[in-house]
Parts: sequence; C-alpha cells; structure tokens
Amino acid sequence: MIRRFVLAFGMICAGFAAHAEIEIQEVTSPGGFKAWLVEEPSIPFVALEIRFLGGASLDAPGKRGATNLMVGLLEEGADELDARGFAEARDGIAAQFRYDVGDDTVSVSAKFLTETRDEAVDLLRSSLVSPSFDEAAIDRVRAQVLSGIRSDATDPDEIVGDAFYELVFGDHPYGTNQNGTVDSVTALTRADIVDAHRAALAQDRVFVGAAGDISAEELGALLDKLFSDLPETGAPQPADVEVQTEAGVTVVPFDTPQSVAIFGHKGMKRDDPDFFAAYVLNTIFGGGGFEARLMNEVREKRGLTYGVYSYLSPREHAELMLGRVASANDRIAETVQVIRDEWTKMATEGATPEELERAKTYLTGAYPLRFDGNAPIARILVGMQMDDLSPDYITTRNAKIEAVTLEDVKRVAGELMKPEELHFVVVGQPEGLEATVGQ
Repeated sequence: MIRRFVLAFGMICAGFAAHAEIEIQEVTSPGGFKAWLVEEPSIPFVALEIRFLGGASLDAPGKRGATNLMVGLLEEGADELDARGFAEARDGIAAQFRYDVGDDTVSVSAKFLTETRDEAVDLLRSSLVSPSFDEAAIDRVRAQVLSGIRSDATDPDEIVGDAFYELVFGDHPYGTNQNGTVDSVTALTRADIVDAHRAALAQDRVFVGAAGDISAEELGALLDKLFSDLPETGAPQPADVEVQTEAGVTVVPFDTPQSVAIFGHKGMKRDDPDFFAAYVLNTIFGGGGFEARLMNEVREKRGLTYGVYSYLSPREHAELMLGRVASANDRIAETVQVIRDEWTKMATEGATPEELERAKTYLTGAYPLRFDGNAPIARILVGMQMDDLSPDYITTRNAKIEAVTLEDVKRVAGELMKPEELHFVVVGQPEGLEATVGQ
C-alpha cells in the first residue's frame, strides 16, 4: 500500500532542485512494515534510516551497558563473515553502515549504490538478524567500551551529565550512563548480548525513512527482507518519569580550573499544543546562538564564558528544559546567578518584539537547509514518524513558527520556566558556590 503526499518546498540539496516538490510516500510492505519514502532517481544511490524504539533503556536489571555493547558488535561479523570479512564485503560494494544507540533508540544508517543494492541489503540484513557475537569480537569491543568509560570518568562534561541525570531520574534507566560501568560491562556475557539483541531489535518498534533511487514497490520488498526474521516483539518499554526538582545547587568536587554546569527542570512534551511557542521561547532565551539572551548576558556583557545554551529535551519517557555552561572556578558563582536572574526575568516578563522577530527569522530560514541530501532527508522522515507528525509537517512547520505571538511566548514562559525548580549541578572547584537546597 502506498499513500502519496506532494509537498512544495524550497530547499537546497544534492539531487533536488533548489525549489522543488518533495513527494513523501507512505509505504506499507507486503509483510506489513511501514516506511516513508522520498523517491529521487537522479542520483543512483539510496539512504536508509532505521530506528528501533527503546534503545539502551531496555537494558535488563544489572546488565547496564549490554545494549550499547551489542550495537557496537553489529558490524563485527555476521552469518559466515568475521569482522574483517564483513568490512571487506561492505567496502567492496561502496556501502556505508552506521550503528548507534541512545537512551531511547537504536539507530541504523545505511547508504548504498543502486547497482549494488541487493548485495548491500543482504549484508545489512545479516548484521541486524544474524550478528555473530563471537568471543574475540566481544572482547575487542568490550575493551574499547571500558577504555571510554575510564576516560569519561576524568571528563567534567561527562561527569556533570551523569550527576544531573542520576539526581533527576534516580533508578530509572535514564539515571545511569548507557555505556554502563566498568563492573557491569566487565561482567556481561555473550548470552547477555544475545538477550539485549532480542530485546532491542524487534518488528514491533521499527521506524524507517528512505530517500533516493528506489521505488515504493522496491522499498516494500526491501523492508520485508530486512525485518521479517527479527523477533515480532521486543522487551517492554520502561515507565514514564515525572520530573521533580527544586531550586538549588549540587556541587561535585573535581580538580579542574573551570567548572562545568548543567541546569534545568521539567520541560514539555513534543505533542503539547504549546510546543512551538516553547520552541520559539527557547530560541530567544538560549537556543539561538549569539543572538540568544543567555549568550548576550553571560558572555557578551560579562565575559563569564565562551558559550552557554539552553534546549528542550522531550524524551520518550520524560521531558526536560536544560542548559549548559562552563566558567572559571572564581566566576561560576556569578554565572549561576546571572542565569537564575535571566530565567526569572523570562518567566515573568517574556520576550521583546525584536527578540521574537529575530527568532522567527532564524528558525524559518534555517529549516530548509536541513534538507541537504538523501541521508538528512531520510533522518528527517524517520524523526517525523517517531514524533507522530503528519507528512505535511514539512510545509506547515514554518507557518506554525510564524503563528507564535508575543503573548504566546509570555504565557508559555510563565508556565514552563520555573525559577523555584531550577537546579544546577556543578562539577569543579567553584569558589563562593556551595551546595544548597530550596533557594
């Protein structure tokens, strides 16, 4: 089954005219797998983006890091091919595969030529369905993971993230690093990795975006080949989390000349009717680069940092509004106070007309530039599906940005930004900044 949506959209991208119509086709394979496709035969290659919902959050109790290690092994041999043989087979047909894991997804990105599509799909299928997980590869990739874990233990940027998420999420999977710990990864067995594969890569949680030289019928057959032999169902998704924080500071002592901080509190769901207003609000406040208010107040006016930013983080099971900053140990206390003051000011006063206009111009102008090739388009298509957006979102998105009013921004700022819940986690040796509660 194929449903077509023709979307007029001005963009700049390889293989597409500068002002083109993007036809998004909703494809359902004979086996029932769904995908979105932008067909473009002018360049003979295909980009495929696959997402499995769940990711590292599906790690079994006591097996933290199993999904991460499993994903690292997907290109280390499959069926009769060992790691070297797999790499030679992939490179011999000029295919590119990338496997990634996050808290909520396992992502697989593939690019391959039209003339070698069948061989590329066979090879990709074998990595998804029949990875070898041989002991030599497990030991090699485990060593790489352990090296990364030990390195992260001395990186303030990693330490602050781990500390913040542990504080906010506790014993939920979000509260621990997806890479696991030295002890948990060392203890993982091949059986644990096989279990993690069965839990995470299943038919009931797959999303697909495709762009390039492939028809809807060909894509349908490809989907059945890739996924029909995967388990029908995977592990249950973890529970949702109600984020609760209180204003204050948590200090993690660490010997470094510069303190690093994460700050934030509960955010907004992606499907909230006010999400676009919140998106514009965040662009004004901390997400719009050098034009953002935080950058102006913290860097430009006071020289307290090289960079500061905020962002909305709507995850599958929790939502946050967060920010990051780094400042010298003797200036981090002032930095924290300026951010608190600006957070309160935005919550109570909203934005100015000039800030709103700048944010709209930036957001609407930058959006078409994301469509700069088959691979980015495939990623956009799969992201839209996971966010439960309709195919016409591409053409309605900028209108939704333009529709946000100054009153919307002020109202949403008052509802979303809660100074009484704004918590900072600081890693370093901050001077004049002590751990506090309930400020």
